[in-house]
Formats: sequence, C-alpha cells, structure tokens
Amino acid sequence: MVSVLNLNSSLKGRDLISLHDYNTDEINFILEFAHWLKKKKKQGEPHELLKGKTLGMIFQKNSTRTRVSFETGMYHLGGSALFLSGSELQMGRGEPIRDTARTLSRYLDGIMIRTFSHEDVLELAKYADIPIINGLTDLLHPCQVLADLMTAQEHKGELKGLKLAFIGDGNNVAHSLMFGGAKVGMHVTIASPPGYEPNQEIVALATEDAKKTGGSITVTSDLKAAAQDADVLYTDVWASMGQEEEFEERKKILGTYQINGDLLKLAKKDVLVMHCLPAHRGEEITEEVFEGPNSVIFDEAENRLHAQKAVLALLL
Repeated sequence: MVSVLNLNSSLKGRDLISLHDYNTDEINFILEFAHWLKKKKKQGEPHELLKGKTLGMIFQKNSTRTRVSFETGMYHLGGSALFLSGSELQMGRGEPIRDTARTLSRYLDGIMIRTFSHEDVLELAKYADIPIINGLTDLLHPCQVLADLMTAQEHKGELKGLKLAFIGDGNNVAHSLMFGGAKVGMHVTIASPPGYEPNQEIVALATEDAKKTGGSITVTSDLKAAAQDADVLYTDVWASMGQEEEFEERKKILGTYQINGDLLKLAKKDVLVMHCLPAHRGEEITEEVFEGPNSVIFDEAENRLHAQKAVLALLL
C-alpha cells in the first residue's frame, strides 16, 4: 500500500464537490482504495482509519442510502457521524452559510451536505476549513457516481473504453456520470428529450476531460442509438426530489425514455443495468429489467458505502 500512503497526502484536506476537480489518477486511486476497504469489511478485518474523528451530515433533502451509508461508514472507520437536519440548524432560521461553515469547522473534521442548491455547497466549502463532501445537489451527485464506477469495475474489470448510456432527464446524476466517465476513459452517451438535455457547460468541460483519456461525451435524443452496443444502461426517475409538482408534464415528455426489454436487446448481451434509486418500476424502468439478470442495482447501492468510506478516509 505504498501508493496509498503517497496519494493519501495529496487528498488529505480536499473537498469533494465535483469529480471534475479530481484528476484521473486520483479517481482511480479512490476506486482502488474503495475495493480494498470492501475486502477488509468482507473479511471482518478492522480498518479504523478515522478513530476519534467526527463527520457532520447536513440534510436539506431526505435520504435513505446517503444517510445510512455515510453514518455506517464512519462507524466502520472508527469515527462518529452527526445527523444535522437543515431545518433544525440555525441555517433554517436564516443564519448565513458562511457563519455555519466557520462554526462547524471548529467542532468537526468534515461535513457532508445533501441539499438543493449547488451554490450553497460552494459557499460552505469557501468558508469552511475542513473537507466538504457533496452528498448531492441539484447539479451534481459525485458520491453516487464513484459507487457506479466501482460497480462497473467489479463486473467488467476495465473501465476505459466502456460505453455507458444514460436514458432520461439530463440531471445531476447524468452530469456526474459525464465527469466521472470522462476521467476514466469511458464513452458516455446521454439520451434525453429536447428541453431535458444536460447542462451545456458541464458537457463542454466533460468533453475536454474525455479528450485527455480517450473517452467521449455524446448528447442525443435518440435513446435507441444510445443503447446500441452499450456496456452499461443507466436511468433515473422522471421527476427528482423537489420536482414532484412537474410529474405529469415530465411523464408526457419523458414517457418513452424507459429501459425495457426492447431497449435491452440493443445493448451488449452482458450489459449492466444501473439505477441510482429510488426507482419507479413501470416508469423509467420496467419490473422485468429492474429484477432481471443484467441488473446490478443493489451492488451499486452497497458500493455507496465502500466508495464513500474511501472518500472519508482519504479526505478527513
């Protein structure tokens, strides 16, 4: 683990706001370390790398996987985690984020925040002098994608050269898939209807990243072309948290952007089917595909724990 010690020093104290901020070696190292931590856990070997350290977890959006995986991860690493509801913090009564950041920096060793506004996370990171981990914003979802890359590695071995097709709304998951996939040399295609394409600035940045690794970024409305010969098919709900009132309108527009048996036939026979959960069966994915032999959805869910433990152990 000599390489672990060397890279550890370069990551210590860093924020994880976007995978775009990390280079290819750093992302590959986080994944390698996550696999090592998973092995330790499976073998029942202690790995208390954060003994005595505390993570604050700010939640302004509800969560199942994010809360449980971060809290359990800190326990495995010998540290502790504090659940901080946004409505119960003084932030909920109008305290400036910069004041919360400077105060919590005096108590904690790191903060994970799951919220709506990406700008809020950037401001928290600007004023905090401890690592800030983006647990999800409306723009990006980097921790989910580290788990996704780890899962693809487990099943496919090499990430470089794989074709990943995301079907649906060009949302925060799609954005982070572009950043993460580009950094490791994957060919990422986002298939979204007009008006629901990913953020153009992120497409441009990810395209530049992909040029350096031999990967590529493609945006199309043609979901069949996207699925053709894909190694990974990925989807997300038609209406994310906070968009519930838009559901009927989104259903009309995204209604055909579904991973089903017909779309699966266009992909490679051993295609991996992924979903970040929660899933709405019969909407963005059919029951038969969700529960079918190509689905690795619950491997992804498990790997949230291991990938985030790697992030915590390396940054805090």
